[in-house]
Amino acid sequence: MSITIFENASVIDVVAGEILADRHVVVEGSTIKDVAEAPVASADARRIDLKGGTLMPGLIDSHVHVTAFSANFTELQRSSPFYVAAAAATIMGGMLDRGFTTVRDVGGGEFGLARAVEQGLIRGPRLIYGGKALSPTGGHGDVRLAGVDRHDDSYNQPGLGRIVDGVPDVRRHAREEIRRGAHHLKIMGNGGISSPTDRISSDQFSEEEIAAVVDEANMADLYVVVHAYTPRAIKRSVRLGVRSVEHGNLADQEAIDLIRERDAFLVPTLATYRALKDEGVEAGLPLELAAKIDDVLDAGINAVEMAQRAGVQMAYGTDLLGAMHRRQSSEFALRADVVPAADLIRAATVNGARLMRLENEIGQVKAGYRADLIVVDGNPLDDIGVLAAPEKTLRLVMARGIVTSDRLR
Repeated sequence: MSITIFENASVIDVVAGEILADRHVVVEGSTIKDVAEAPVASADARRIDLKGGTLMPGLIDSHVHVTAFSANFTELQRSSPFYVAAAAATIMGGMLDRGFTTVRDVGGGEFGLARAVEQGLIRGPRLIYGGKALSPTGGHGDVRLAGVDRHDDSYNQPGLGRIVDGVPDVRRHAREEIRRGAHHLKIMGNGGISSPTDRISSDQFSEEEIAAVVDEANMADLYVVVHAYTPRAIKRSVRLGVRSVEHGNLADQEAIDLIRERDAFLVPTLATYRALKDEGVEAGLPLELAAKIDDVLDAGINAVEMAQRAGVQMAYGTDLLGAMHRRQSSEFALRADVVPAADLIRAATVNGARLMRLENEIGQVKAGYRADLIVVDGNPLDDIGVLAAPEKTLRLVMARGIVTSDRLR
């Protein structure tokens, strides 16, 4: 089994929010074996002298769509699954090169792509997936234009969602995603920008339908993720047992407090709204949908600030589409005015791990954890901009014990 030793490293303790200087981190196979204060003897080890460089856990993006090669979801739905898989391989490779060693896909990613990554067929981060998001007719996962009646419900169509109506249908399709190995279930609880026939303000699914999905997830020892913007959609979902609120841009204080009280998570995705405003139409977003962006763009940072003050658990998410995936690291800069650097780093490491129920496996540089590590120039605790500009500062990425990119030399 191969052994790698990172010598003379400044290791970020993400829980304490501090630097541990002059550490020697031993990786054996795909596992961190030791984080030592003294040099480690080993005749067969590959030694990488970091000379005081910063070593930290690989980053975790808790809201991605790895198959979203375009911002036009109707186009995505009509595309060849072979083309989409090839595009997803490129998208995931880019994520890995930006230092993201684990991502949570909340619509589109599935067991085949996850298996391809684990077997080395695709170069990319560990893929935690929920399969297709569940949406009611006319909801955020229904990409049919108003004049279209037929919907191809076959699973190999590469869309991000499935149309399900009524408690029996909701339960059956939730069980189908569980059967395919989903790590969580996703529901559309509000209207969205990229869906052609709903409004941002519209609630989606009845409370009975939401409760049914939560019940199915609980029985499978999984949890439910909800796409939600408005206070009403957030509160009804969290009250019914949903664990992870995605976006939350229009949240009020009561909704934020309920998330905290129920020990749920908020996953803001400021990056996608800024990107959609700047270049969404160019990236494929239909022009008639672009006007929806303004409904949520400026409100997002206010929700993040309220959540930070209230002590809500927040994870790092981006929700980027098409060519905009390259902006994945921009979320650090967009939250920086209201979230301290140490908390932002936790959002992209230990909080994401806890959200995915992998807190004993990833998200820390600690003996027994998986060897997902990155090396950066500078100290992100002093300047979060270090993580916002990986093209300038990222020097090495190790995923599952394998060095996937190395610019140290």
